[in-house]
Amino acid sequence: MAVRPHDAQKGAQATQTAQTLVLASASPRRRDLLAQIGITPDAIAPAHIDETPFRDELPKPHAERLAREKAAAIAPDHVGALVLAADTVVAVGKRILPKAEDEATARMCLKMLSGRRHKVISGISIVLPSGKHLTKSVTTVVAFKRLSDMDIDHYIESGEWDGKAGGYAIQGLAATYVRFLSGSYSNVVGLPLFEVGGWLNAHLKQN
Repeated sequence: MAVRPHDAQKGAQATQTAQTLVLASASPRRRDLLAQIGITPDAIAPAHIDETPFRDELPKPHAERLAREKAAAIAPDHVGALVLAADTVVAVGKRILPKAEDEATARMCLKMLSGRRHKVISGISIVLPSGKHLTKSVTTVVAFKRLSDMDIDHYIESGEWDGKAGGYAIQGLAATYVRFLSGSYSNVVGLPLFEVGGWLNAHLKQN
């Protein structure tokens, strides 16, 4: 059952079903974030697309394109539902950092992030039951302290970097590395709740 955000605040009164919501993501973090605002997707349908950046593609257009393509890939199998997709990238300047699938990549990312600011950009896209697509992005600026070799070794040993964009998860040990953050914290975790909650509140209509 998908519950609209303002209905969730009514506690036991939030019993009405809402329009079907499909989350085009396998990320448990995104499911947890939606649950935080009282939203439970009716279905989880991960989109499997090529996430390789285009040549000279900048971080913001890249995040928006992937979110849009993910939503578009799932929508035909869920006609009449509202499909939500997102993609989060970590960027240093114009450079998009990869998802860390191995220790070497994670170390490279952490060394690049050490002592400097970076941007976390989430593209979010929804396909309405009418077939209309809406896409936008949210940017958060994060600054890490200067990381020692011991800091990096400790984080690598934690395993929290595995599969994470930019090689870190802010909701874990990396929180101790963050000396500055401007913007949405939930965006860095994986989904900007202010923007997503507003969209779903506007478009998830009661049956």
